[in-house]
Amino acid sequence: MSAARPLTILRAIAVTATLPVLLTACGYGSEAKKDDNKANAAATGEKKLSATEVRIGYFPNLTHATALVGIQEGLIAKELGSTAIKPQTFNAGPSEIEALNGGSLDIGFIGPSPAINGYVKSKSTNLRIVSGSASGGVKLVVNPDKIKTLDDIKGKKIATPQKGNTQDVAFLNWIGEKGWKVDPESGKGDVSVVRTDNKVTPDAFKQGSIDGAWVPEPTASKLVADGGSVLLDETDLWPDKKFVITNVIVSQKFLKEHPDVVEAVLRGTVKTNDWINANPDKAKASANAKLEAEGGKPLDAKVIDPAWKSILVTDDPLASTLKTESEWAVKAKLIEQPDLAGIYDLTLLNKVLKAAGKPEVSDGGLGAK
Repeated sequence: MSAARPLTILRAIAVTATLPVLLTACGYGSEAKKDDNKANAAATGEKKLSATEVRIGYFPNLTHATALVGIQEGLIAKELGSTAIKPQTFNAGPSEIEALNGGSLDIGFIGPSPAINGYVKSKSTNLRIVSGSASGGVKLVVNPDKIKTLDDIKGKKIATPQKGNTQDVAFLNWIGEKGWKVDPESGKGDVSVVRTDNKVTPDAFKQGSIDGAWVPEPTASKLVADGGSVLLDETDLWPDKKFVITNVIVSQKFLKEHPDVVEAVLRGTVKTNDWINANPDKAKASANAKLEAEGGKPLDAKVIDPAWKSILVTDDPLASTLKTESEWAVKAKLIEQPDLAGIYDLTLLNKVLKAAGKPEVSDGGLGAK
């Protein structure tokens, strides 16, 4: 398994504004907005690819750092030459999938749960995962006056971003492993799971209407800045301390008709991840500048610094962890057993990695034939 070096080991660093993410990571809200920034004009090279433009979607979240930095710095546009980027931002995984299905989006950065749901509901016809993008950046943050230990979670009101989203599935699985019962549809039970838009969660926390939240960055660090305490980092629950939080997907139609464009985008994402790890402070500033351009306000240092440190950018889609997350969703009775055969097509990514002298990555046996 190959991954870029974690941001956490780069001592120079002191992030989802995301997900989506945003979730925020996996999504909240339903509106997409067109982003007309300098990246649109950056594709001025001599390369002539098979499409004049490529429409790329992402969330204004730190867990989508590859998209934020790659577009802000022109690293993806440089690989596309004369093919222009048409960026679109989303606040929800379902709305991004809808855009992909409707033909208004070609490539997207998205969390594993909406990717799984989109693939299954379309009967395997609408998308492929063509690369990884990020791991980590999810925490359980609580009011320390009400909750001091993990066992204290029982009987409390804990927010997740959206029913069935990546964090919601992980929290329901964690609750189940504690032996507690929660109805997955209503969120009622031994713990009250309150599905709350990440944009609203900080205010709900300050007002006391929730006791904590299982959320992605930068929402988690916003809660800490408001007096919350990190009770659990989801990274610690995974064997290798890695789990997929963001992947790169492409419509199957666009992949078939314009593989050269997809390959160029992947060259750009691989180079972006390398640049992020080689230039952590510049990359953090670049991501924050992009978030400011998207939302009109940059993240405060006390939020972005801890959020940024908890996210790992990676080319590896960490396919085995996506499979695990789908099994959790089944166990929580949010979905029926999915057939994920063919959800990955890492052919172009592995071609790019090989050309760059990097190890190839695995699709976990779920690759397109």
